[in-house]
Amino acid sequence: MLLSLQIRNFALVDQLELDFSSGLNVLTGETGAGKSIILDAIDAALGSKVNARLMRAGSQRAMVEATFSLTPAVSSWLQQQEIERLDEASVVVAREMSLTRGGLRSRSRINGVLVNQELMGQLRRQLVEIAAQGQTAELMIPAIQRELLDLYGGESLQQQKANVAAADQAYQTAKQAWEKRRQSEQQRLQQIDWLQYQSQELEAASLSDPEELEQLEAERDRLSHVVELRQLSYQAYQALYQTDSGEPAGADLLGQAEAVISNMVRYDAQLEPLLEMVRGALTQVVEAGSQLNAYGEGLETDPEHLAEVESRIRSLKQICRKYGPTLGDAITHAQKLQSELEDLTANGQSLEQLEQEVETCQEKLLKTCTELTQLRQSAAAQLEKQLVAELKPLAMEKVQFQCRLTATQPSAVGADQVTYAFSPNPGEPLKPLSETASGGEMSRFLLALKACLSHSEKQSGTLIFDEIDAGVSGRVASAIADKLYQLAQRHQVLCVTHQPVVAAMADAHFRVDKQISSENGQSDHDSAPRTVVRITALDERAYRREELAQLAGGESAQEAIAFAESLLAQAAQRRQGEQSGRGTGGKEEGETPGRGDKGSRGAGEQGKK
Repeated sequence: MLLSLQIRNFALVDQLELDFSSGLNVLTGETGAGKSIILDAIDAALGSKVNARLMRAGSQRAMVEATFSLTPAVSSWLQQQEIERLDEASVVVAREMSLTRGGLRSRSRINGVLVNQELMGQLRRQLVEIAAQGQTAELMIPAIQRELLDLYGGESLQQQKANVAAADQAYQTAKQAWEKRRQSEQQRLQQIDWLQYQSQELEAASLSDPEELEQLEAERDRLSHVVELRQLSYQAYQALYQTDSGEPAGADLLGQAEAVISNMVRYDAQLEPLLEMVRGALTQVVEAGSQLNAYGEGLETDPEHLAEVESRIRSLKQICRKYGPTLGDAITHAQKLQSELEDLTANGQSLEQLEQEVETCQEKLLKTCTELTQLRQSAAAQLEKQLVAELKPLAMEKVQFQCRLTATQPSAVGADQVTYAFSPNPGEPLKPLSETASGGEMSRFLLALKACLSHSEKQSGTLIFDEIDAGVSGRVASAIADKLYQLAQRHQVLCVTHQPVVAAMADAHFRVDKQISSENGQSDHDSAPRTVVRITALDERAYRREELAQLAGGESAQEAIAFAESLLAQAAQRRQGEQSGRGTGGKEEGETPGRGDKGSRGAGEQGKK
């Protein structure tokens, strides 16, 4: 529900504050008085397109701020967007506009937080719906007609629609996976062949020890120098243990040193440690000589084994050049190849499995679409009956209406195209709504459709009608008034009208007119007169009676006043009858429920001067 509206420097409005009522709010005034400016301001606050023409002449900045009551759905949405609530009862949307050298700039805010147009559009759909003769083009779009039918179908249809969307998502995902696999199958097979070739080559190399190459190179060096090693080991043996020249070897010299030190120890026991060191050295030299002799005698040339070692070294170096640079890198690469092969073969779904998954998902999508179509057919039949019933009181007794469903390719919204077929005149064939309805007929059709949708929980809390009763007769205007009042029992309704019978049914009545004032507001005769829009809340019966007389007769003649009085009396009876039919009491004439009694603040007047 729209609680209040603040406007500064917007179109012909310099400064204006309005409080609205629950129920039916009516704006009246002469043609061109600026009634639609108020609706344009609400539209702008909720994110519609704006241009420099909407700026008050001579102003560099403009602002529109609208305060709405806070519903649980809006509160939840604010929480999802991480926008803090200002209080427990309201949400404030604002549009700031400024003229710069580059043109018009505007910013949107929700509870003071800057937001983009997408977020503002999401909130707008939960707060307000504007219906006007110039804004019925969307109703001609089949997709919009389908959405309205789904809205009319209720929770079960909406749930099935969600099931269809989920099934379509699963189908699209499976189809994309299948197409991706199919398109890359040749590349995948080539990749498998290449990976298998590399893996087989590495497997044939029997790689296990990253140090194998270094070990083989060391063994090759040993096998290549057996003769040299044998000669050198013999030379070392002679130097340590036994010489052929008769000269003493190392062991002999150490033996002599041991004997000398042993004699010394007899006279000085402190030399005992030195004696032990020499004896240890002698033992080690003897052992080293023995091992060198055994090593030399054990050395044999083995050309075949040397050839095997050199061949293995060449193979490993080739592997390192291709998969290295080190043998450890090649072993790691072999492990990686195995993992990639598993991903492409054993662990991945085959093309046939993916194709079967696509077929399964498609069957589920078709099934859920069929169930959705059945629900839509049932809802369409009910909508046809109710809409015709709503239109008959609006001077369309012979109207025909069909909600046609045509099969289409399954998608996230089902497998149906919805077309509203309409015939307002007897004997005329049913044709698409866009080809038959006139402006006045479209207005009545739109009003009747809103009445059909009024029970929907997803219907916006505030419905705005801009001259929806234009061009209709008095009897039809009376029926429109009743229909608007019925809607106002479930939703707040704002209506711009020229029909006194509609205005008489209002819970809150505002008169819009233009006034000439100076820039400083001191006198109408100052040197810089300006036209401004003023709005007056008609809180008292006398003020409303005079406004209705103006609408009906153009002047406050006694006959027009009497007619206006009768309209108010009849409206009071009709409202009471409507409310009695719902088990509620009526309102006293002149009572303005909700916040409407506050009227227009800062507009320069309160009530009728």
